[in-house]
Amino acid sequence: MTGRRGMTWHRATIALRPSGRFRAARRLRGDRGVSILEFTGFLPILLLIGMAAIQLGLIGYGVSQAGSGARAAARAASQEGGPAAGIAAGQAAVSGWLDPDVTPDQGAETTTATVTVHVPGVIPLFGDYDVTRHATMPTDD
Repeated sequence: MTGRRGMTWHRATIALRPSGRFRAARRLRGDRGVSILEFTGFLPILLLIGMAAIQLGLIGYGVSQAGSGARAAARAASQEGGPAAGIAAGQAAVSGWLDPDVTPDQGAETTTATVTVHVPGVIPLFGDYDVTRHATMPTDD
């Protein structure tokens, strides 16, 4: 069957179809916005992983600070004259925002200091952490 201007029906429908790249663009047009939806769904997981990494870093920092404070407190209490010097040295060695609790225990031969620091929680569901470290030094006469 021929249409106007001597074209067959088959040729006329082929001529009206968009070319290959336009067909692909039309198919992809239906996928618009899918990537933002996927990202939006994955974003809470990424945030949780990031906050967990920050929390682990804070706990590691708290462990390091508690150990340093315990060593400083034990050293000061064993050399400089008692628990008061140990408490002052232990608190000076730890960052103030960790709220250190320094407890030196001076014996006849050794002095042991215990430092507990309070690490704030970044992830709301898990709360805060207390980290405790001990250090023992020989008591000087």
